[in-house]
Amino acid sequence: MGIRESFMSIFKVNATEDKQFEDLVKQVIDEIKKEHGDFWWHNILLGKNKTYQQIKKKECSFRKGMIFYLVNKVIAETKIKRRKIKGYVFDEEHYTIAAKAEILTGLIRSNLEYTSGELEQLFLQFKKSDELQLKTFSDWPIGFATQQIERTIKSKGLTEDLKIFLEDLLSWPQMKQRKGYWGADLEKVRIKIEKLLFESADNQGRNAPYKLPNDRVGEFINSEIALLETDVQDKWFGLFHLFIKSKTSKPTAKFLKSTSAIIDEIGITNYKRVVHPWIEYVVGLQPVETVVSNTYAGEVYEYSAYEFMHEKNSVFFKGLIWSLAKFHDSRTINLLGRLAEKAFKKIPGVGPTAAAVGNACLYVLGNTRGLEGVSHLSRLKLKIKQNNTRKLIVKYLDEASEKLGVSSSEIEELSIPDFDLQNGKKSYQFEDYTLNLTIQDLGKVNLTWEKPDGSIQKTTPSFVKNSAKHKELLKRAKNDVAQIKKYLTAQRDRIDRLYLENRIWDYSDYLKNYLNHGLVGFIANKLLWQFENGKEYVTAMYEQSKWVDKDRNALEWIDETTKVRLWHPIYSEIDEVLYWRNLLEQLAIKQPLKQAYREVYILTDAEISTKTYSNRMAAHIIKQHQFNALTAIRGWKYTLMGAFDNGGDGELASIDIREHKMSAQFWINEILADDQFNDAGIWNYVATDQVRFIGEDQNVLNLIDVPKLIFSEIMRDVDLFVGVCSVGNDPEWRDNGGLAQYRDYWTSYSFGDLTQIAKTRKEILEKLLPRLKIKNVSSIDGKFLKVKGTKRTYKIHIGSSNILMEPNDQYLCIVPARGKGTNTANVFLPFEGDRGLSLVLSKAFLLADDDKIKDSTILSQINR
Repeated sequence: MGIRESFMSIFKVNATEDKQFEDLVKQVIDEIKKEHGDFWWHNILLGKNKTYQQIKKKECSFRKGMIFYLVNKVIAETKIKRRKIKGYVFDEEHYTIAAKAEILTGLIRSNLEYTSGELEQLFLQFKKSDELQLKTFSDWPIGFATQQIERTIKSKGLTEDLKIFLEDLLSWPQMKQRKGYWGADLEKVRIKIEKLLFESADNQGRNAPYKLPNDRVGEFINSEIALLETDVQDKWFGLFHLFIKSKTSKPTAKFLKSTSAIIDEIGITNYKRVVHPWIEYVVGLQPVETVVSNTYAGEVYEYSAYEFMHEKNSVFFKGLIWSLAKFHDSRTINLLGRLAEKAFKKIPGVGPTAAAVGNACLYVLGNTRGLEGVSHLSRLKLKIKQNNTRKLIVKYLDEASEKLGVSSSEIEELSIPDFDLQNGKKSYQFEDYTLNLTIQDLGKVNLTWEKPDGSIQKTTPSFVKNSAKHKELLKRAKNDVAQIKKYLTAQRDRIDRLYLENRIWDYSDYLKNYLNHGLVGFIANKLLWQFENGKEYVTAMYEQSKWVDKDRNALEWIDETTKVRLWHPIYSEIDEVLYWRNLLEQLAIKQPLKQAYREVYILTDAEISTKTYSNRMAAHIIKQHQFNALTAIRGWKYTLMGAFDNGGDGELASIDIREHKMSAQFWINEILADDQFNDAGIWNYVATDQVRFIGEDQNVLNLIDVPKLIFSEIMRDVDLFVGVCSVGNDPEWRDNGGLAQYRDYWTSYSFGDLTQIAKTRKEILEKLLPRLKIKNVSSIDGKFLKVKGTKRTYKIHIGSSNILMEPNDQYLCIVPARGKGTNTANVFLPFEGDRGLSLVLSKAFLLADDDKIKDSTILSQINR
């Protein structure tokens, strides 16, 4: 019998039966309409529908006939509707067709004892509708239909006809369709059919082969597995079938036990030897951008789609990562730390690169023995910006601290690797040559070759390149450099946040975890610390292997039980703060974080009057995406606001201050401006509002009851948010569209009074200028750094770095380049991290030599 004849026999025309089917379908829909009214299509719930339940009780042949009737009806009615109306129109007719498809889906789930021919024709009808562009193949209940194939094979065996059809089905182009927000998971269908075909043959109990979907990751792993011997492949395929079922938030005990047993059969060393390069490969990938075109209602729409790995490969890789929970070696843990960082890196407009894979890494890191996994979690907590992910990391850190009976802060300290560093240095031996690693600065770690005679060699010795052993050691040294850079920055940021944690150490713990720590010591010995002596704390710095106070007297009385805390300017009188600043500058000590020059925020009279809130940083217009990123870096929680919200009620950024059992809130309001949102509907700009503190009982605290150090640090953060994110810092904002109604704000901020951070910047500039080569042509004039060029005199605002030109205060727009300027690279600054200060100085150097400027955009403004 040919296909056409087969169609006619199965999808036969029987007017009496068709009328019965039609009447029953109408009764089902009428019941739904009666119960749910005008919006009935949102509630097609068949479980309680009386007519549908009657249909389910009918004999097998009747229900099967109704399925074939519904398939034909959905195709025919969709075709007619498309002829009448071009494109998609969501009306009563459309929803009636959708309801019939829903009834079809419900019926096809039950076991109806299909013949091979019936199954084949059912799938061919699905394919036909796709080829006619009436209904996408994956929108049919393909998964449930495949279950019918599975049941038929189980009860009757795999006939030759069905086998031929299934092999053909796997080659259909429709089977390559990707799952959208709904529809059948065709990759899952493919795996099930391949498994059915494999298991129906005599394969001596082997596992069905599994081939990863064909993206970059799939191609790489498939090619690797293809090189293995058949017996070894079979063990891997057993693992693969477990990996692809990794749909839960964390692995089950059964999963871990099953994967562990197979890994033991493969061999632990062999397993890691294969899997580690896979992880390295994924860490090195970048998202691929593809321009997608869709036609809808006769219109063509284009958008950029990004893919890091196929969604199925993401599930597979999640399971693979879970399987590593049985390993606790440094190599595996370091790889997982790197992969987690990659997985949570954001793709613009999309979100994290591979969040599910990243969460799997966090699970394994949080469940490793020892502290190395915790160390990576501590670093990732400061690196990752997503609130829910940081919350998960804190959960794992809290669990680890509970196991060990210490605070989460202590466990983070205990987990920091020292990389075998001594005073920021480490050596690797290559026969008679030595490779020296030296921490030069934050973000700058050098490797230098030392010859047998002690002289320096600039290039890698040739014998190193010719030895596998030496190349592996060199690779390890370079990896140490990369890791040390990351950990130095992370530890600088962690220590900077200690002011909110009220940390006090015994001197013995302080020595072990700070001063004498191979990595952290590089930061700690450049900071000021306080030591308890009786009822007071004495401030001291570390100089020539001893602690000295402001009178340069050694603190001989310090012993192992002496209490230590990190110094803050709020603890000292102004004269003492100035003393430490001057001394650090004389000794050319660049502090890794802003400590001696740290801004202090004291309650104002206005804040004492308002009692429960501060308006000090209110009414600023800030860039929302920049604000979101910066709050995450500083440990605050914030959710982007969009044009899709109802707006007007305001939102807030908040931070938990756990040690003081309170939280701080910085209120943010939407600016309902036309078209000022991105493609995802997120507002480009928002407005700042008040700052409040909330107690443990969720009541608003009186500001006078907030500890002075906590108030100062929170207000410093808020000042930083405004100072960095204000549109007033953007030299192009006034002329590139911006918000016309807020141009007065831009002008007032760009050239207005200095914030506390900008005032600190001014103090530094006053000390720096006499030592700079531009000292004869520059001076401080109120809130400006004034620079006399050969063509004009320029006034650079010390806060925003925006520029006015004399004699008429004409605005000069200079867009700063990324990275460090060559003019300021060698200028000594007393602390790390003030980009605003670097911008002011780089613009000053540029304009002092305005006769050498070649940029036509800048020249046209100067010469105007």
